[in-house]
Amino acid sequence: MVAPSKLSQVLSYQNFVHAVSGAAGGCIAMSTFYPLDTVRSRLQLEESGEVRSTKQVIKEIVLGEGFQSLYRGLGPVLQSLCISNFVYFYTFHALKAVASGGSPAQHSALKDLFLGSIAGIINVLTTTPFWVVNTRLRMRNVAGTSDEVNKHYKSLLEGLKYVAKREGVAGLWSGTIPSLMLVSNPALQFMMYELLKRNLMRFTGGEMGSLSFFFIGAIAKAFATVLTYPLQLVQTKQRHRSKEADARPSTSHGSRPPRTESTLELMISILQHQGFSGLFRGLEAKILQTVLTAALMFMAYEKIAGTVGTLLKRN
Repeated sequence: MVAPSKLSQVLSYQNFVHAVSGAAGGCIAMSTFYPLDTVRSRLQLEESGEVRSTKQVIKEIVLGEGFQSLYRGLGPVLQSLCISNFVYFYTFHALKAVASGGSPAQHSALKDLFLGSIAGIINVLTTTPFWVVNTRLRMRNVAGTSDEVNKHYKSLLEGLKYVAKREGVAGLWSGTIPSLMLVSNPALQFMMYELLKRNLMRFTGGEMGSLSFFFIGAIAKAFATVLTYPLQLVQTKQRHRSKEADARPSTSHGSRPPRTESTLELMISILQHQGFSGLFRGLEAKILQTVLTAALMFMAYEKIAGTVGTLLKRN
């Protein structure tokens, strides 16, 4: 049973402020750089052919599908991101408060990495269904996507219902294995961010401006993204697999859903057909999008949390 003092640290208003600030910051940042995420998804799902640049893909989308296609699926992504960031920021800061007992001296890079990993696991297990549907929603009306997918993935809620009905509960957690492996991404990101933040605040005497938060957020995300990108690529492919599965006609009421390739099988397949560079297809767009998005998110998060904290102290 959790002690009352520990429970109060878990359920503190400060953790709620961090969670809301993280959710709001994430939505602001994603809305700003969403077209780059659209490009990243397209590049990751390509199986072969010449590796194209971010600029080329944006031009093709705008000319072939219209400017609005760069923002296809933004609504459901913001809904999922809001939930995901709220869960992660709340869990991370709650665990941090309990582990340190409120003492800044107890913080360390390894402890942040460990706590970030736990927060990531909790986040993955609770929010994966939203991201599964998001990946499919964003590919609606894209050349090569089946009519069945276009018809059933119209909103986040409809998509969740359809996946549960068509593929079973397990389908809602497609790509969970690489996602669990990818808890290392936000964990590495938060570890690096907190490490840079602590050292910079020590150097400046506790004063940091918006640009400082922006730049250390960018460095932290770039560090985490490069190290974990192949797993992110495999995760996207696993989540999108219904494009082929849904295109196949159902044979009988009790037919089994198509077998999904494992993370290792997909990686080996990519290496065989595309070479080592295939594991990093779309990295340019991913780096550009995630680094800018994370940098803006941390800047907005720190400003929102700081503003709310100041108002609370005044009252």
